[in-house]
Amino acid sequence: MTGTESAIPLREELGAPADPEFELELPEGWVRHDATAETEQRMLQAARRRLMEAHRPDLYAQLRAQVEESFAAMRRMEAIAHFGPEPGAPDWAFLPASLIATVRTPQPGVTLQQEMAQRIREGATALHGDRRFIRDERELDITVGTDAAKQRTVVYVTPMPGSRQARALQLTLVITRGAEFPGDDPALVTMLRLFDACVATLRWSR
Repeated sequence: MTGTESAIPLREELGAPADPEFELELPEGWVRHDATAETEQRMLQAARRRLMEAHRPDLYAQLRAQVEESFAAMRRMEAIAHFGPEPGAPDWAFLPASLIATVRTPQPGVTLQQEMAQRIREGATALHGDRRFIRDERELDITVGTDAAKQRTVVYVTPMPGSRQARALQLTLVITRGAEFPGDDPALVTMLRLFDACVATLRWSR
């Protein structure tokens, strides 16, 4: 699906009920975005303006490649939303983090409840003790350009109301930092706590 095509999911066209909408409290300066080509171009234009104002046009080509790769990945994931700084947000709102929303369905022959229970046995935890949300955290060594880096990924999963345990909302948080920063770096710990708190505010609506 391109950014100019209908955004109505196939399941809704076939008569299935629409998934419920949801809201989150977000970091100051952050808003909800879609993953369309139009949004991608708006973000690139805003980034270009910021870099020109900062007298760093040399960084635009690198940033453009990162944004294009990110949007391509979100479209492959069939992301329903992503969250990040709004145009004109202050510099401190531009965190080295992304938050993406997708719809998760269990494997054939396995209920969502069984899948969530299995993930808890494998190390996932209940978010703030609330077993409606499971939180699974992993870390990988990656390369950004020619630099070594660390990527912390946190996956939050919660069943969708009215889906009879057939569909879940998955929020995927990715935080990237330099390889020289340890896993208990205060800035990383603060960001993890911030986004845990944001996800815990999730509210459903129709």
